[in-house]
Amino acid sequence: MTNEQHEKIVLAYSGGLDTSVSIPWLKEHYQGDIIAVCVDVGQKEDWDAVEIKAIQSGAHKFYCPHVADQLVEDFIFPAITANAKYQGTYLLGTALARPLIAQKLVEIAHLEGASAICHGCTGKGNDQVRFEMAIAALDPSLKVIAPWREWEIKSREDALDYAELKGVPVISTKAKIYSEDENIMHISHEGGQIEDPSQALDYSEFYHFTTPLEETPDQAEIITLTFDKGIAVALNGSLMAPAQLLSTLNAIGGKHGIGVLDWVEDRLIGMKSRGVYETPGATLLINAHERLESLTLTKETLRLKNHLALEYAELIYNGQWFSQATKAIQAFMQASQETVSGQVALKLYKGNVLPQGMTSPNALFDMGVSSFGEDDLFNHHDATGFINIYTLSTKIQEMKG
Repeated sequence: MTNEQHEKIVLAYSGGLDTSVSIPWLKEHYQGDIIAVCVDVGQKEDWDAVEIKAIQSGAHKFYCPHVADQLVEDFIFPAITANAKYQGTYLLGTALARPLIAQKLVEIAHLEGASAICHGCTGKGNDQVRFEMAIAALDPSLKVIAPWREWEIKSREDALDYAELKGVPVISTKAKIYSEDENIMHISHEGGQIEDPSQALDYSEFYHFTTPLEETPDQAEIITLTFDKGIAVALNGSLMAPAQLLSTLNAIGGKHGIGVLDWVEDRLIGMKSRGVYETPGATLLINAHERLESLTLTKETLRLKNHLALEYAELIYNGQWFSQATKAIQAFMQASQETVSGQVALKLYKGNVLPQGMTSPNALFDMGVSSFGEDDLFNHHDATGFINIYTLSTKIQEMKG
């Protein structure tokens, strides 16, 4: 037993395996009241049942702040306007929710006068860094307890045995030992047979948001998204609040098998891991947004924005949401969106997202200039001088070689 004592400990509680067994473990190894905090970021849960389970497992008090709207408006939509994709691929569904969850944990720790925050992240994962970076940014005086870095439990199988020993009910089994993280943007699946990149997976075993391709409709569906300064505001002409729009697109995209990523990623902690992500709505939003930017932003702005998007995604993935660098990039991204308004139509079919046309009052495309026909602005003869200058260095290099 540690000599360190805490009067109150705020536990980041999900009701899953790791956080469920954390309650009896904390009661054994630390003195004080455990305050379970399950932050509602849009996951589908019976919140009354989650509270009952937390209290029955030994928690002194339970909080459940409902912040899905804030997650979409303040975290997800800014990432979409940046076209942020970690390693050019992953849409950051888990990473975007962590700073908001940490923010709520710190707020409740202040409200309750707690001196420590506990999380159930493993020592191999990214989330331990994301939570602790956010806590350090918001209140570095708060201590952090990470049971996976202290206890004798070495695996999820051990955790299941411990849960049975302590009489803590959990959904996971040794046959289906997947670790899942859900919010309004996505759901991730890790663990079990997913860990082996050589294994082909039966996705129907764990899909939540998405219909397997074999079961998707045989008829394509066309949708139209309306953007105002980079933010999606309407679907098929109907104005929608951000969270409602994303949830609706999740249902539509999921129905057509869109937005599944089976991927081996490089974790911050220094190892590769395989995960399966379902992100249908955000996949549609980023697809449409990128197309609209191609119509409304200059070549130089797009090049700079694409470079910063990779840096921005790396910062978010690595838990740096509250950093100076992140805030600076966000300022650029917001400024870049002044002209990104218009409509984008997409055809959805069997996992595919196909363009069906787009319009914008700020379009930089000019049919007269870009077509092969004659126009008043561009003279084909001018290209001769341009080519002569542009190829000059190549000619000199060849002559000197």
